Amino acid sequence: MSWPLDPDILMWIQIATGFLGALTLTYMLRWLGRKLGHIMETRVHFSPKGGCQEAIVREIKAARREILVQAYSFTADPLTFGLVDAKKRGVKVEVVLDRSNEVEKYSDLHILLEQGLEPHIDSEHAIAHNKVMIIDQRVVVTGSFNFTNQAEGENAENLLIIRGNAELVRSYRDNFFVHKNHSKPAKMREAKAETRRAA
Repeated sequence: MSWPLDPDILMWIQIATGFLGALTLTYMLRWLGRKLGHIMETRVHFSPKGGCQEAIVREIKAARREILVQAYSFTADPLTFGLVDAKKRGVKVEVVLDRSNEVEKYSDLHILLEQGLEPHIDSEHAIAHNKVMIIDQRVVVTGSFNFTNQAEGENAENLLIIRGNAELVRSYRDNFFVHKNHSKPAKMREAKAETRRAA
């Protein structure tokens, strides 16, 4: 190849460079849109041992401002201590649990109380059966997956992580506060004759 380049060769180099540049720009804009929560992205995980718990821990670690939690059962230490760590780094963490957590011997409610997270108990319903986290008003974590060791290691469960759908996030967040508003501060209670098994 001699210099200066033949005009035809130069034209093809410019076309190729422009095409690759456009692809790179498109990729970068989509990546930025997903990062900022402007493009909807859904990820799914399945248990047993399908990475549900690990995916939730990643989302908790990525939280910067707010984590809202609704849970039927809470026995998974990685999630519990993830929430504790989030609170320590300045993230606002609010937790609403089913009343069974006050008497369930395997519940991590006592850890949440000891660490100053001030969880609430939703006893307005037969069972407060939600399994939801709303993170930074951008991400919804939901599905059948209870926040328990059994759900991760033994149960057939599903978990969805949805980001970039502002209307959906707003609906879940509004619903969280409906339930929190009729909930009471949690207290550890003595178990009655028989407690429900963590799901």
